[in-house]
Amino acid sequence: MLVLSRKLGEKIVIGDNIVVTVVKIDRNQIRIGIEAPQDVPVYREEIAPQRTTNRQVEELSV
Repeated sequence: MLVLSRKLGEKIVIGDNIVVTVVKIDRNQIRIGIEAPQDVPVYREEIAPQRTTNRQVEELSV
């Protein structure tokens, strides 16, 4: 895992076309903005496993 420190407004570039920007910092919470092509799905971690589980169920039922 790569760990980086960023200040408000600073960005992290992933590959050629994904940019993560620190949008807001407030006490123990930060907000980030993610710019990615429409064909690249972006999910919160707590949502992603549900999609994977649903997809596996769909594949098994076909």
